[in-house]
Order: sequence, then structure tokens, then C-alpha cells
Amino acid sequence: MDEALIKAALAARLNAHAPYSKFLVGAAIEADDGRIFSGCNVETATYGLTVCAERVAVFKAISEGARKFKAIAVAADTAKLTPPCGACRQILWEFLGDVPLTLVNLEGKVEHLRLADIFPRPFDASFL
Repeated sequence: MDEALIKAALAARLNAHAPYSKFLVGAAIEADDGRIFSGCNVETATYGLTVCAERVAVFKAISEGARKFKAIAVAADTAKLTPPCGACRQILWEFLGDVPLTLVNLEGKVEHLRLADIFPRPFDASFL
């Protein structure tokens, strides 16, 4: 499924709305039942209201009834592979947990990690 997830993230990237930064990002999440939910970044002139690709994918999955997930892939056109931002790491941890994370760029460079590798000591419901 890794190849399908990467393909979906790369395809989602093409739908990004980033007229200001020109930084197009795509993400794809695989649910336990095999469904893939993709998302792209959606930018606004007030950057603070911009929504990242990873969060769009999570929110689409949740809105479609998915609750358990297997993996996520993130695609960007950068030489150095681009991990999720801090806000996305928090959302990913809360909804996906310590899933495999694949980073990919347009040159075919791929890196496989786990979410815990980039988000040690996360804040979650266990602290509430």
C-alpha cells in the first residue's frame, strides 16, 4: 500500500492552493479498512488561516467516518524532504497515533519514519 499512498499524496499536491508561497504539499492517509484520504494545503492571504495538507487529509478522513489508521505519506517539491509542521504533528498524533510516516519529493527521494521519531513526548489525552 506504500506505493498507492505515495501516489495519492503526490496527486493531492497538484490540487494545493498556494498562490503566495508556491509551496505545494500533498498528504495521504490510509485507514484500517484500506480507504485512502488525501489532502492538500490551502493557503490564504492571512497565512495564519492556512490549512496544511496533513490536517486536511485527517479532517476529510474523520468526516467520512474513518477512526483507525495505518499510515501517512507527505509529498512536497523540496530537495530536503519536508516533515509535518508542529501543529500537524499534534493532530496526527491525536488521530493516527504512532503510525508509519513516509516523506517523498518529486525527485523520487523517500524516507520512512514513525510519527514518534519526529514527535517525541507528545501531549495527548493521557495528560488530561
